[in-house]
Amino acid sequence: MEEKDLELIYDADSILVLEGLEAVRKRPGMYVGSTGLRGLHHLVYEVVDNSIDEAMAGYCTKIWVSLEKDGSVTVVDNGRGIPVGEIRKFKKSAVEVVMTMLHAGAKFGTGGYKVAGGLHGVGVSVVNALSEWLEVEVGRDGQKYWQRYERGVPVTPLEVVCKARQSGTVVRFKPDPDIFEELEFKFETISQRMREVAYLNAGLEIVLEDKRTEGEPVVERYRYNGGIVDFVKFLNASKEPIHKRVIHIKGAREDAEVELALQYNNGYLENVFTFANNINTHEGGTHLIGFKAALTRTINEYAKNNNLIKEKNGSLGGEDVREGLTAVVNLKIREPQFEGQTKTRLGNPDIKGFVESTVNAKLAEFLEENPGEARNIVNKALTAMRARNAARQARELVRRQSILESSSLPGKLADCSVRDPELCEIFIVEGDSAGGSAKQARDRSFQAILPLRGKILNVEKATPNKVFGSQEIQALIAAIGTNVKDEFDIIKARYGKAIIMTDADVDGAHIRTLLLTFFYRYMPELIDGGYVYIAQPPLYRVSFGKEHFYAYTDAELERVLNENGGKKAVIQRFKGLGEMNPDQLWETTMDPDRRNLLKITIEDAVAADRIFSVLMGTDVENRRNFIQKHAKNVRFLDI
Repeated sequence: MEEKDLELIYDADSILVLEGLEAVRKRPGMYVGSTGLRGLHHLVYEVVDNSIDEAMAGYCTKIWVSLEKDGSVTVVDNGRGIPVGEIRKFKKSAVEVVMTMLHAGAKFGTGGYKVAGGLHGVGVSVVNALSEWLEVEVGRDGQKYWQRYERGVPVTPLEVVCKARQSGTVVRFKPDPDIFEELEFKFETISQRMREVAYLNAGLEIVLEDKRTEGEPVVERYRYNGGIVDFVKFLNASKEPIHKRVIHIKGAREDAEVELALQYNNGYLENVFTFANNINTHEGGTHLIGFKAALTRTINEYAKNNNLIKEKNGSLGGEDVREGLTAVVNLKIREPQFEGQTKTRLGNPDIKGFVESTVNAKLAEFLEENPGEARNIVNKALTAMRARNAARQARELVRRQSILESSSLPGKLADCSVRDPELCEIFIVEGDSAGGSAKQARDRSFQAILPLRGKILNVEKATPNKVFGSQEIQALIAAIGTNVKDEFDIIKARYGKAIIMTDADVDGAHIRTLLLTFFYRYMPELIDGGYVYIAQPPLYRVSFGKEHFYAYTDAELERVLNENGGKKAVIQRFKGLGEMNPDQLWETTMDPDRRNLLKITIEDAVAADRIFSVLMGTDVENRRNFIQKHAKNVRFLDI
């Protein structure tokens, strides 16, 4: 599968049509996830995915993505070019069929591609349907073809415009303002995805250009000849590896190939990222199950065969051998079966055995050939096992917490009276002062308050036994009710919303980051499920006689003052939640009818892991570089 498959014929007869485009504009969220920023960026990914398919087939070596000044996007590749011949059944060119009919493409037959990305095969036809306009340019057979569409409807025929110097496809599109709530693409969001895709396809070059800036365009180039080995090095850049060499494993069979890269660091957290046909399968699946099983078995066998662990001490557990592990599992398969709530869990049952046997053989070989590095890995797991045993007592206290036993809940928790979790919410606040104000301000029927004493433990730097021994973290876990890590159970969540409510200053921002780090590392499913929010308290109260207004930013304060020009203003700056009267806190921050909550999502788990590792980890130099790079983007700083 590494060589390009010359026997695969990619022409008009390769295109198979399953259904039309009728429902796309009526229900865009079904096809691109949302009509917000997530869906907007998904348009770019769908077009790029077609170019990636050409790269995986061995025909494309470079992709250009350009964010244009007029809000449009241009994607160019040097692949074979979309077929231009007529599909006799529809009396239309293959280009027009691909652009206007849902589920039309070479991915559904056996002709054009052996492996293709994309979850639903909707591809560029959906982009066309949801664009104000789209233009496609195809270089094929020495000719350059061009066609324009408006809101999915062709407004010109496919026509030859000139000779083509090389083959390839150009797609230019502008998202439809009638469909999308937001139209401004985020460079960083697209950059993260393009970098990730380049890592997953060794040697492929992706150029991302932002022409919307003043002066010279911002240009980033991604090309990683080391592929996922370089990916793991990137993920571990802010950590300290315990063995220099990244372990690289590959295996193949007729319809699939798997590639893995892994490296241990001296931290305590597990970071395993899995992909299937370039799709981030963040819900895991059979490839992840096979990898975990093989890792545990192989390291245990090596440890026992080399007398590094005694029979009386039992075996290393899965969490022991994965502590401090950074790994990428990259699977390419002809017929992927995606499952789960977001269709990002791989379900192919035979893949478990395929991955497991590949890792068993190749990892055992690496350990035997590299005894020094093998000993470091085993010793790391043994240390983890001892720490796990030391933490058992503290963890058992957490595990025994029951949502039915009020006595098991932390004493500082002011619970609500309603017992339906979907109707309840918990505010996690800093300090007794803010906690007291929040308890007076709340609606006791559905709002619970959990005050925390100061800053919780930084779990990025702490051993599991220290984490589970922390009284503040124990209180937090008990109040939420779901438990953590492998024992996490979303069904036991006691509240439909967990709202972090801290002061709008540097200390408050630090406490928010510590809490988010804990949720991301120990309860990521809570974030994935949409349970975690950040409250948005105002910074100012502006009074004009008997009239008063609240401002949440400096810009909003300026606007309020300008709108009331000439009137004498009394400005109160809230340094902390405790300074607000209960009625003010309710009115601005806790009342569901008037408040603004920021919902926390993990759009890109790789980027999230990287940021948490840099900001909360032990590498001071990396953190300093990150702060210097992003300091210019800080809009408000309260020192």
